Amino acid sequence: MIRPFVPWPDKRLRSPAAPVEAITDDIRRLWDDMIETMDAMPGYGLAAPQIGVMLRVAVVDCSETRGQAVRMANPEILHASGQMRQHEEASPNLPGVSAVVSRPRAVTVRFLNADGVTEERDFVHLWATSVQHQVDHLDGRMYFDRLSKLKRDMLLRRAAKLGAA
Repeated sequence: MIRPFVPWPDKRLRSPAAPVEAITDDIRRLWDDMIETMDAMPGYGLAAPQIGVMLRVAVVDCSETRGQAVRMANPEILHASGQMRQHEEASPNLPGVSAVVSRPRAVTVRFLNADGVTEERDFVHLWATSVQHQVDHLDGRMYFDRLSKLKRDMLLRRAAKLGAA
């Protein structure tokens, strides 16, 4: 089921999400809905707070063919490379605007997978960018929080002119 996005500046987008205690059928259904919603955007990732569910649940799929989504609960970045990578980021919660954000090129992430098993995985390039973007959402941050105040204010003014904020 495709779920609607919470519009910026909804306070849920600024609130940290609650940890998942266990992988249940409800969490698995949520992941399925999130993947369907992400693919309909189309996008490379989605965090549960973006659709109003305040749990530390995210999906990421940066594959060219799709269908390779990584389902994560309670993702935690254990290590980030010192080498940075720039990528233009956006959010369906604030449509019509985007900005180039610099993030570590590679990250090691620990999370509960779909089987409820703790997994550690390395992500690089676009996968790493998307995972970090989703972890920001789970922590109550938006991609534009990583911009300078001047650039952030300009982006939010542009969004307001478009009627998105």
